[in-house]
Amino acid sequence: MPHAKLPRKSTHIDMTAMCDVAFLLLTFFMLATKFKPEEPVVVKTPSSISSIPLPDKDIMLLTVDSKGRIFFAIDNKIKRKALIDDIAYERDLKLTDAEKTSFALGASVGIPLNQLKSYLSATPEQQKAMDQVTPGIPVDTTVNVPTNELASWIKSARNTNPQLRICIKADGEASYPNVARIIKTLEGWKIFKFNLITNMKSIPPGTAAYADSHAPSSEKK
Repeated sequence: MPHAKLPRKSTHIDMTAMCDVAFLLLTFFMLATKFKPEEPVVVKTPSSISSIPLPDKDIMLLTVDSKGRIFFAIDNKIKRKALIDDIAYERDLKLTDAEKTSFALGASVGIPLNQLKSYLSATPEQQKAMDQVTPGIPVDTTVNVPTNELASWIKSARNTNPQLRICIKADGEASYPNVARIIKTLEGWKIFKFNLITNMKSIPPGTAAYADSHAPSSEKK
């Protein structure tokens, strides 16, 4: 008995609803996304052959520009709010809620504590102008002296987030004593593990590092 053949019909899928959802999501992310604040200084880091990856979250960044000025930042905005609360209480800075919010939403800070209140109450344009002339965060080789304000920032940051990983980003033209004072301050708080941020360069042929990188995986140290 012959089988009846059903006529073939083209399949049509209405994509209108999917397009509407896609554009709604795109509009939402465009309006809700907050871009990373611009850093106050530009640093040209030296080159190295190190291939150790940097941590991608919970970072405390200590920046040293070519003039030796030190800037401090952490990446977590929620922890930044807790940090400014802690250091404001510790140093009796008498910051307002608006000034604390300004710090939480900002980038690196390189202002001495006695100027921090006026800095946080300024407009973004005024803050940029202050960043150009600021002496940076004062630092010393001893952590328990009031003049070592970097030690206070590090202490408060670790009080509010013990998981912070520390990265030092120094300009290639910064003098070594400026970086050494940061390292001494970290050692004063018993911090002996941190990352130095550098630019990646190729390993020179003929060196031990080059031979090790090209050795079979079973022979690498």
